[in-house]
Amino acid sequence: MAQQSIVRSADVPFARKGQALSLALIGRIAAYIVLIIGGITMVAPFFWMISTSLKNIATAQVFPPQLFPTNPLWSNYVEIFVRVPFARFILNSFEITLIGVAGQLITTSMAGFAFARLRFWARDFWFVILLSTLMIPNQVTLVPQYLIFKQLGWINTHLPLTVPFWFGGAFGTFLTRQFFLSIPQDLTDAAKVDGCNPLRMYWQISMPLAGPVLATLAVFTFMGRWNDLLGPLIYLNKIDLMTVTIGISYFTGQYYSDMPLVMAASLVSVLPTLVLFIVAQKYFVQGVVLSGLKG
Repeated sequence: MAQQSIVRSADVPFARKGQALSLALIGRIAAYIVLIIGGITMVAPFFWMISTSLKNIATAQVFPPQLFPTNPLWSNYVEIFVRVPFARFILNSFEITLIGVAGQLITTSMAGFAFARLRFWARDFWFVILLSTLMIPNQVTLVPQYLIFKQLGWINTHLPLTVPFWFGGAFGTFLTRQFFLSIPQDLTDAAKVDGCNPLRMYWQISMPLAGPVLATLAVFTFMGRWNDLLGPLIYLNKIDLMTVTIGISYFTGQYYSDMPLVMAASLVSVLPTLVLFIVAQKYFVQGVVLSGLKG
């Protein structure tokens, strides 16, 4: 009896270990199931957009809907460039977006470096004032901005959509400041000892280390500029100045919408953002993490 009790007590840790392993396996399987369901939910609209873009109007309106079109119409992707100058819209969007991204990266990184490393009067106070502008909706400043740009003669040009982004921004400044604060102070102190001025410390020391946060800011700015509809809709009237977002609306009307062409144009407009995110995904995730290390 004593020997049997010893054997049973020795089996208890193994039983508990097996139970823990089974619970861990069940938890992992449940996590995979949740991730798969979430992935399908996120991919389903994109798949539906591709499917609809390869249909004709009649097939796109049938019920129950067809997931896979029997006769894919690849000509829809040619039609969007024939009906309207969609290629011109894409070039206009690239022009506005790239100029805006360049302006944001340069000006907000300079402001973020100043708030993080330079000492000046009421620095923290001005930073709080800057952050408070994030709480002001864009609709509040829309009319005053329009009146200013009208007085400058910028209506029906790309200037209202590009120039403001060369004057900094609260979100980009906050993001870059948080990253520059994570850089060791000893690095900048050593540069001061070597006779480095603030501009050289910004350009030769801080900026080479700021790749992740700049990639993150570039992705955010690119998406905001590329998908902007309200700005071009207000400031632009000439068709040769329109952007992709307005170009998609040319396939819709008050009483009629060519949904396959809308989906084809939408897919073409999504591709640049998708490619950018795939290319910058590593730096994007790293930049989000590093910019929140120190506040």
